[in-house]
Amino acid sequence: MKNWKFYNALFVRILFVMILFFICVFLIYKMFYYNAVLVGLFAVVMLFEMYFYVKNQLLFYDRTLLSMLQNDFSTNFPEENKNENFKSMYLLYESLKVQQQEQTSKEIVYQSILNNIETGVLILEKDKEEWNIFLMNDCFSDLFKVPKVSHWKYLKNYIPSLCSEIEKTEFSELKSAISIKIEEQDVQTFILQTSLTKTYNKEYFIILLDSIQRVIEKKEKEAWINLMKIISHELMNSLTPIRALSQNLLQIVDQEKLEEDDFDDIKSSISTIINRSDHLQVFVENYRKLAMLPTPTKVMTPINALFGDCLRIMNPILKAENIELVNDINSSRSILIDKNQMEQVIINLITNSIYALKEKQEKKMFLSSYTENNRFFITISDNGKGIDSEIRDKVFLPFFTTRKDGAGIGLTLSKNIIEAHGGYLSYQTDEDKTSFVICLI
Repeated sequence: MKNWKFYNALFVRILFVMILFFICVFLIYKMFYYNAVLVGLFAVVMLFEMYFYVKNQLLFYDRTLLSMLQNDFSTNFPEENKNENFKSMYLLYESLKVQQQEQTSKEIVYQSILNNIETGVLILEKDKEEWNIFLMNDCFSDLFKVPKVSHWKYLKNYIPSLCSEIEKTEFSELKSAISIKIEEQDVQTFILQTSLTKTYNKEYFIILLDSIQRVIEKKEKEAWINLMKIISHELMNSLTPIRALSQNLLQIVDQEKLEEDDFDDIKSSISTIINRSDHLQVFVENYRKLAMLPTPTKVMTPINALFGDCLRIMNPILKAENIELVNDINSSRSILIDKNQMEQVIINLITNSIYALKEKQEKKMFLSSYTENNRFFITISDNGKGIDSEIRDKVFLPFFTTRKDGAGIGLTLSKNIIEAHGGYLSYQTDEDKTSFVICLI
């Protein structure tokens, strides 16, 4: 860093002191001892002044550097040094001060985000061989009723079961379910996920905890909200015209004399009211089917017989739609199911595939089955248009449909039937194929 003002001032002082010493020597040579002593004393005073000048400059330089190293920008840079000897240092000081303020603002934002999520977050920082708590969000603290302690060893006093489970893995990456007892409460189950991160010379261990009960409640709440939206939409689609037509009929019959056109209006209004009422009745009947699904009557049923019966029903439609069926199901195995209910599921899934293939030139449907880990899987796939990403979380929602003539209960009913059998129904979608997978235990 070029500091010409400081160097110039120092050079002038040194030159002045040297001149004074030369004068002092000259006076001694001329035997003017009294004058020589006075000049010598003045030279010594100038030496001390030069010493303190340099010392003050270097002390300020050291203090400023130390404050920057310690990220301490609480003091203001002296005005007299902003445009003189320490202009470059002032610019560096201000730049680092702005960066530190921006970093602090970001940390506050990140911490605010972490404190507002509904997942317990605990971040540990390794110091030599010890783990210290770098960050604990509010959810973690509230979830386990622990204060925001600073050391891992203190946390072990509050939630020993969690800490011992993590220590067993020697702080390695983990994803599993864990049961933890919190104070006097019942044992609760959590989804535990951990990861290890290294940045420069620091090592961090991130712990994420989600209450399974809370996740389930959140999903149930979201499902109910979506269901109520759909039910409200369906009801309003029928009730709004029924109410409007009823008001119109009331106005007509209040007239003193009815014309021929009035009778036509009455007939049209009553016909529309009956149609909308029929729609509501069908809607309620579909809901009743979902809500009152009978308990499966299970019997041992051969797989080939199950699909043989289903395909006898669906083959005429597949041929009419020019759909190529690739049937890889050839199993002598029998499974314990309610055959009527399972046929309904398979026919629903095949019907959905037929609809997905409507706009395709080359239409293909694939049926397959396999056994894995003592579980039996049935897959029904097609090369149709697939499932849009916007609706993937709604496909099993009651009354949700993208078909004009659909009731929106086929997939929901199928899912309920499979779950009543102790299994599950899922789907996989990619660019080339969409598959619905039935898993039976």
